[in-house]
Amino acid sequence: MFRQTKAFSGFSVNDIQKAKEFYGQTLGLEVTEEAMGILTLHMSGGSKIIIYPKPNHTPATFTILNFPVAHVEKTVDELTSRGVQFEQYDFGQMKTDSKGIVRGQGPTIAWFKDPAGNILSVLEER
Repeated sequence: MFRQTKAFSGFSVNDIQKAKEFYGQTLGLEVTEEAMGILTLHMSGGSKIIIYPKPNHTPATFTILNFPVAHVEKTVDELTSRGVQFEQYDFGQMKTDSKGIVRGQGPTIAWFKDPAGNILSVLEER
């Protein structure tokens, strides 16, 4: 039924302007603003993700967006220089290093949050 449908994902934030600056300037994504303050992230390959304002927004407690990259550590260093803070986790076998990177437990990955508290990640492509 939906095989030919170009589905898209979306998530909420509590401050559209902060989201627009973060996703556009800090992460370097193409961002357009639509009616009613809705943002569209234009991703590689033509896919789109919408970000919508929600006054009673509650941050997601799971990863809402993953960015595959060639080198996680290089990306973490670049984002850190842009003011992004990476999460620190210690869940037994899964423990981040001082940069916030998990290595050797599956893909090399690091998590960070957008200004609304939603969790994002960069993970190394294999």
